[in-house]
Amino acid sequence: MFMIGLGTATPPQCYQQRDCWEGFQASEQFAQLTARSRAILKKVLLGNNGISTRHLALDSLAEAFNLNPDSLHARFTRNAPSLAAQAAQRALETAGTHAGEIDAVVISTCTGYLCPGLTSYVSEQLSLRSNVLALDLVGQGCGSALPNLRMAEALLASGRSCRVLSICVEVCSAAFYLDNDPGVLISACLFGDGAGAVVLSNEPHSSRRQIRWKAAATTLSPSDRDCLRFEQKNGMLRNILTRQVPGLLGKHAETVLGDVLSQTGVCRGEITGWIMHAGGREILRALRERLGLNERDLRWSADILRTHGNVSSPCVFFVLEAALAEHAPGGYWWMSSFGAGFSCHGALLEVE
Repeated sequence: MFMIGLGTATPPQCYQQRDCWEGFQASEQFAQLTARSRAILKKVLLGNNGISTRHLALDSLAEAFNLNPDSLHARFTRNAPSLAAQAAQRALETAGTHAGEIDAVVISTCTGYLCPGLTSYVSEQLSLRSNVLALDLVGQGCGSALPNLRMAEALLASGRSCRVLSICVEVCSAAFYLDNDPGVLISACLFGDGAGAVVLSNEPHSSRRQIRWKAAATTLSPSDRDCLRFEQKNGMLRNILTRQVPGLLGKHAETVLGDVLSQTGVCRGEITGWIMHAGGREILRALRERLGLNERDLRWSADILRTHGNVSSPCVFFVLEAALAEHAPGGYWWMSSFGAGFSCHGALLEVE
């Protein structure tokens, strides 16, 4: 399988972390938080947490504090289809592929729910064929890009499809929740909105860099499920984020990498590019320590975290785009995502 087109999209509104702090202070909810909670918000938003700006689907930050199920659902409904379609259109353009050539579209999200799913709206906006195979994947959290791509791989390998459009989109501002739990507060300071898309084919692009999907693996740890997940509370999504997550990630990321290297016979030293989900500053630190990486190895992930925050499932598409824009040397690249479950996924790419 080859990645022959790539595109990303974000809302036009971009906010500094200091803007977010001032928005919190101006909200009526701020006064309802404990002094400890207000101190956490101030420390994360004004300190060095690896994030400078985030793109949010909000006309003003005051809009973020309209916390009721109907408003949050309306935000997702309004923004998720358009962001997904923008990223997909850019991927089609870079692939030199017409919408009518797409045989299947697979869309992942975890920050909202629509029925019919996002594939219905995105297929309409892109003018995909009426007989396109449309698959909506939900509930996989930040890690869902890799399972999405593995679904595309299976469709291509089966001969059912010749071109597959893989899309991840998250409107994290539609899953905003606020209370005195430290994990909830930190989540409110980390996540941004965005979408990423890839066009996949069994044949490489004739005039662009070749990105070949070589092998992939996944590890699931249900016993760690309660460390990172969404729950429903008061009709809204509430993020569960615990201190154990960086350590869990490091352990599972090492396992998945080892599994794929064993499959392929590739040595870790042969990997020249690291396309890692930018979950947060502590996540990147855990990856460096567990995998023996340095800051340069994770520079693209750190750059995306700084300018976009944690954009959840499409993050690895943003990181891959940054690496390609830098004309990074070819060879073996390692792509890894992780999230709710607790789940961790990885894939070995061969880039020419």
